[in-house]
Parts: sequence; C-alpha cells; structure tokens
Amino acid sequence: MPTRDGRIDGGINRDWGIDRDWGIDRGKGNVKASVIVPTRGGAERLPALLSSLAAQTHTEWEAIVVIDGDIDRSAKVVAEYAHLPVRSIVFPENRGRVAALNAGLADADGDVLLRVDDDFELSPGHLAAHLAQHEKGEHGVIGLPRNIAQPTRYMRVYGVEADERGRREAYAIEASERWRLWGGNVSVTRATYERVGGYDPRYRGYGWEDVDYGYRVHLAGVPIVLARDAEVRHHVASVTTPIRVRRAFDSGAARRTFDSIHGAGVSGPPYPVASSTWNRMVIGVSKRLSRGRADRLARCVEGGIVLLPRSVARRAIGLCVEAAGVAGYRVGRDATGADS
Repeated sequence: MPTRDGRIDGGINRDWGIDRDWGIDRGKGNVKASVIVPTRGGAERLPALLSSLAAQTHTEWEAIVVIDGDIDRSAKVVAEYAHLPVRSIVFPENRGRVAALNAGLADADGDVLLRVDDDFELSPGHLAAHLAQHEKGEHGVIGLPRNIAQPTRYMRVYGVEADERGRREAYAIEASERWRLWGGNVSVTRATYERVGGYDPRYRGYGWEDVDYGYRVHLAGVPIVLARDAEVRHHVASVTTPIRVRRAFDSGAARRTFDSIHGAGVSGPPYPVASSTWNRMVIGVSKRLSRGRADRLARCVEGGIVLLPRSVARRAIGLCVEAAGVAGYRVGRDATGADS
C-alpha cells in the first residue's frame, strides 16, 4: 500500500513501531483514534471538518487526510492545520476512494480507526462517542449523517423527506442487517481491521465499497452498532435531481459488483417484483435508461418541479431515482454516459 510519500510498503502487517496490544483496555482517555479522511477537490470542505476535529473532547487522536490527486491545493489547506495532529498523503494522480482509504489505514497508528468524509462537521463528542462503543467490546460502529443542504427545489420537494425517511428506517433495521448502513461515518478497532483487511479495490467507481466493508465486518462475526451520539452534520452534495439520479445509476452498477463478489441476491432482489403499479412503472422506465438517458430525464424532471403539483413532482423524482438504480444494476460496470 502507498506510504505517506506515495511509495509502496508491505501492507497492514508492517512494524508499526508502537505497542501492538490493540485491546481497548488502556483506560478512558488513553485510547488513540486515527481519523482517515479521503478527499478529492475538498479544499473548500476540509476547513469545517478540521476545525471540528480541533474541538474534540477526546484529545488522543490523529488525522490522515488522503488527497486523491491535488486538483485544488487541498494539501495547502491541510498544511494550515499543522498545529493539530493532522498529516496528509498526496497521490500524484486520481486513484479512487478505495486506494485513498487503504493508504490512510495503512499509515494509521491508532487503536481505533475512523473513516470520515471530507464534507462532515463533527460534534465535540464525536470521537468520544465512537470510542465509548469500542470500550464495551469489539464492534463495528456506525454514526448516521444529518444531512445539511441548500434549500433547492429538489430538497424541498423530495430530498428532505427522503432523508428523514431513510433515518427512521435505518434506526429500525434489524441488527443482522446493519452492515447495509456502513458508510462515511464508521469505526473499527485495529483488531477488526487486521482481521477484515482493507477496502476492496474492485470498486472503482461511485458507491458500495463501504457497504462491502460493512458486510465483511458482519461476516467476521463482529457486532455492528448504531451510535446515536455519533451522528454527524453532513453537507450533502446531492441537492438536485440530476445529481441524485446520476448517483443512483452508479450505485446500482456498484451493487451489481457487490453481488458478483458475494453472491447473487446478497444485496437483495436484483430487480423489483412487478407486483404493484409503481414497481411496473419503475421496471418499464429502467429498461429505457442508459446513464446518459437517465441524466437527460432527470434534467427534464428538475425543470418541471416548479410547474407540477408537489405530490406529482415528488413521485416523478422518486420514479427517476428508483429506475436509475435498477438500470445501473442491469448495465453494471459497463455503464457509460453515452446512448446506444
């Protein structure tokens, strides 16, 4: 895996040069947390995150910001926080989020490893909340996002309600299914990391590298918990219908990669069952979508939001999003933006 200066080292079994007893029995306040932040084009987002790290009540921490090709002088932004235990790894070119995560994990020295997105703002007790769960035993810990977004047409009609519904469903999910929620605000002990390994490089585009990791934590027999006091403010990027639909399409393609690795149907039914009028509509629209066509459909719906009744606009957006996800799964990683 890449080292801090981009060279390749021997992976997670290198000599860490510190105490190798990775249990969490050192006493409260003495557990070191490593915060891994993958970023690309994050110069405007990183200050809020790094400032929130500076305000943490738990003070035994380090942060490794992995810059996946410095296209906006992100390294200079990180350097402005040299008074904090923050360092950067800079890739000379874009290698993808999985490579960034694995580089940060390989370079980390902590007892507990946290994965944090660059568009988060952490509460002062964020690290302490994660660590409190690990004090109880070996767990995978998830904190849900509280999405903060511009009040765009999409957010008013669909996004806010979808976020709130997603949070309710997440907290109600069965413990055995929590791996599906693994995302940008998670943590494991080093013992779990050394058992599970890094993120899977077969995920080369957007989505599902996190869910895959959560599933592997689940397969390793490590209980996954949801920590309400580890929730995070997330300055969400999906604030228009085209952005949301594009991500749904790419996520569907990534879900197919997941099933190709772990077995058909592990992620759930590949396609909706045509048992309702809505599902038949989703299936019908999805069959006509390439990535480019999904994008054009989303732009049309976005333009019509102000003209349609709110309930009709909400269903139109939902139809686009769900159909794009199904189409992405059908096409898989051969998806392109071109029409055929």
